[in-house]
Formats: sequence, C-alpha cells, structure tokens
Amino acid sequence: MTAEAREPLEGTPLIKPSSTDHPLYDRVVEACRTVYDPEIPVNIYDLGLIYTIEISDDNDVHIIMTLTAPGCPVAGEMPGWVAAAIEPLEGVRQVTVEMTFDPQWGMDMMSDEARLELGFM
Repeated sequence: MTAEAREPLEGTPLIKPSSTDHPLYDRVVEACRTVYDPEIPVNIYDLGLIYTIEISDDNDVHIIMTLTAPGCPVAGEMPGWVAAAIEPLEGVRQVTVEMTFDPQWGMDMMSDEARLELGFM
C-alpha cells in the first residue's frame, strides 16, 4: 500500500460525526460529563476525549474516545467507566466503547469551559 492510499480523502473528517439528532444524544453527553480523568479536574467530554457518540435506531450507543496520552494509567479502566455512566440511561440498549489514538488528543480539543477551569483562558 502506498503512502497516498493511506491518506484520508480531502474533506473526510478525521473524527467520525456523532448522532447529534438522536433523542438520546444530550443525555449520553451528560452521562459522559460525569466521568473524570483522575489526574485532571475536568470531565472527559469537556476535555475533548469523547470523539464520537454514535447511536443506532435500536438505541445501541457506540463511543469512540481517546486519552490525553497513550500511557495514561487508567487506560484500561476508562472505557468501562464511560460505559457504566451511559448504560443506566433509560432507552439505551447496549453500549460499546472503542479507544483510539488517531487523531491524537491535543489541548485544542478542550471546550472553553475546560480551558477556563484549567486556567488556560
């Protein structure tokens, strides 16, 4: 495979879009906001660690997320924490959490609220 074949097509998003128009979307976002990285006093949603919230017509929730660093000490636990926060929501059938490091997380992915909380604004 050539290097050109691996490059995303121009206009292809690096992060898969979320199901923002699904009725469960806002409640899933709020559930994600209850999960915190133990080393940073900001929830993982506002940190920008949740890349995609995909919700099927059958109310299956698929989360694509990352960590601030691949060597994060809670890397093995964080997906379970996210699933445990979402699973109790009424209407959610099943939750899967996928970890990715592509694209790599950067501080530019944080919400304005997170930047303010951490003193970057």
